[in-house]
Amino acid sequence: MRTEPSSCLILACGNTLRADDGIGQRLAQWAAERWRSDARIRVMSRQQWTPDLAPNIAVADSVLFLDCSIESEPGAVHLRSLTPQSSASGLSSHHTGAAELLALAQEFYGRTPRTSVLLTIGAGATDLGEGLTPAVSAAFPQACRLMEQTITSFFV
Repeated sequence: MRTEPSSCLILACGNTLRADDGIGQRLAQWAAERWRSDARIRVMSRQQWTPDLAPNIAVADSVLFLDCSIESEPGAVHLRSLTPQSSASGLSSHHTGAAELLALAQEFYGRTPRTSVLLTIGAGATDLGEGLTPAVSAAFPQACRLMEQTITSFFV
């Protein structure tokens, strides 16, 4: 795995074959195109977050995590700050969340980004299917605007 310092790491997860679960990946695609010529910003996306991402997080100044939320109303866009938080149940590659990845970066590399935030869109469906539900599709532009504002704030 390539680990390079970045001013801003955008780290998305989701499965594009499971309806709204793929929104993180779609936001990452949008971000990669939006900031393709900005060397300060690195975009990575995966089906799930795994512990091997910790070194990338440790060398970033700021990180923006992108994911769907099954706890939020379908289409609800939320942005929240994160702090490192170890998992009470131990390390699991199927349940590694953003806060746990921050904790791994802290534990193994002695460093976390100065700013870490999580942007989510509430999922309406996560069953098999490649399309997004209407609520999540409608929320996409709002999430992109919020992502732009957040990335801009990282460099102020």
